[in-house]
Amino acid sequence: MTENRQKYDTPWKEIIEFFFPQFMKFFVPGSTEDIDWDVRIKFLDKEFQKITKESATGRRHIDKLVEVTLKNRAKKWILIHIEIQSQKKPDFSERMFVYNYRIYDRYKIPVTSVAILADDAPSWNPPPFRYGMWGSTMGLDYIKTKLFDYKDQWLYLETSDNPFAIVVMAHLKALETRKNASLRKQWKTELTKLLYQKGYSREGVLNLYAFIDWVLTLPDTLEKIFLEDLKVFEKEKKMPYVTSAERIGKKEGKKEGTYNACVNLIRKMKKNNLNEQEIARLTDLDIEMVRKIINKEPVEIPLHLLSRDE
Repeated sequence: MTENRQKYDTPWKEIIEFFFPQFMKFFVPGSTEDIDWDVRIKFLDKEFQKITKESATGRRHIDKLVEVTLKNRAKKWILIHIEIQSQKKPDFSERMFVYNYRIYDRYKIPVTSVAILADDAPSWNPPPFRYGMWGSTMGLDYIKTKLFDYKDQWLYLETSDNPFAIVVMAHLKALETRKNASLRKQWKTELTKLLYQKGYSREGVLNLYAFIDWVLTLPDTLEKIFLEDLKVFEKEKKMPYVTSAERIGKKEGKKEGTYNACVNLIRKMKKNNLNEQEIARLTDLDIEMVRKIINKEPVEIPLHLLSRDE
């Protein structure tokens, strides 16, 4: 269970950070008009980890804490707590409440809580959290989106230009094709090709592909066929975004074994214009670890890298 949860954590966190304005527009309609996008967005993941370590409910993995500046100077800053919940949990609303008040208690500024329900239980719909008696009440209404509900809105997802429409499609197909590798390959191909049809930038395509690749994993044989088909498609489009990154990853991935070799590999990949998300995906390392290595900070890292055949 832990391995499965970690598999879905990293791509969600990275895609939210890379496409944060689009995330807010897709999941919190009306919010983008209130945020001053000229001011740098701050991701407070380390600060959030400190808060949740103190929580009685324990630290969660798929979450983000974001500081944004509002156009309305009456409330200049707010914090946005985002949680991706991939399993049905009876205490989920209570946990959202606990995190909300702990964040507010730490920073004393308004907190907006956003929950993405990424489970596969159609009937699970956690209510707002409430407690109290004799007229004294406490609770939390939080913004929530059930990804499973989008199964009936496929046409909307296909025609939307928001990258999170593709994220939702990839997530739904990952759930749907868990026991059908052939069908999963078909959907991985269709969704990857859709990235080019939407006209995203190279970096946008690579970040979205990293999410698709992470959740729609294939057996080695089917993965090789998928990449060969994609190579032909990219050649026709004259946009070798994904296959070029894969080729660099395979070439550099031959270096392995020692700490220094691993560090040199990651810095070489950076010099080859791969971004942090791409490097993390191609080396199976956490993105925070990749950033530390690039910034020449001390870090303990595993001595293995992905071993891919030429």
